[in-house]
Amino acid sequence: KVEVVTTGAGNPSKYIKEWLAAGIKVIPVVASVAMAKLMTRLGASALIAEGGESGGHVGELTTMVLVPQICDATTLPVIVAGGIADGRGIAAAFMLGAEGVQLGTRFLATEECQISPKYKELVVKAKDTDNQITGFYSGSPCRGIKTKYTKKLQAMEKAACPPEDFEAMTVGSLRKAVVDGNVDEGSFLCGLIAGMVHDVKPCKEVIDEMWAQAYQLLGKD
Repeated sequence: KVEVVTTGAGNPSKYIKEWLAAGIKVIPVVASVAMAKLMTRLGASALIAEGGESGGHVGELTTMVLVPQICDATTLPVIVAGGIADGRGIAAAFMLGAEGVQLGTRFLATEECQISPKYKELVVKAKDTDNQITGFYSGSPCRGIKTKYTKKLQAMEKAACPPEDFEAMTVGSLRKAVVDGNVDEGSFLCGLIAGMVHDVKPCKEVIDEMWAQAYQLLGKD
């Protein structure tokens, strides 16, 4: 009895009809206007417009330019993701036309997040330039914290290594980061806003602080 499904890193078109028939609300992540229009036609309930500032698999458009164009292209509620770490980002998202926000990276540095202590340490210590995208040539660009591992992947891409060798390097890398905290072989997915995250707090404290700041900026009580 799943009520809502969100999707990402691809086109979920072939599954949507079955989900809708089962009474499930579908909220896809979209990184372009074309995908937003397609998901609207297929019956999505809302859209998550995710800019390339986000962690993990990313598109090319930034949040600032993507969101208003998607808001103009659909009648569905738009949720903004990518590059939001505090109330300023939330307020900006609403000014761009959003009806909600989605945060990932900020919650890596929370007490409740069950990732390795090393992962949290890397997020908190990250500066604005400690970020790297790998996987461009494979067609699956992925953003994470810059480490010896990501530099090695980029070097393999520049050397035009065989795709199977690149794939072999990435298998199991997320688990090695999340569970083991393995900096040499792990993929520490993380958005560009890591440079704005300076401490580990309880989720409630993070949320309360962000919304208090956002309401103040938006002129709401």
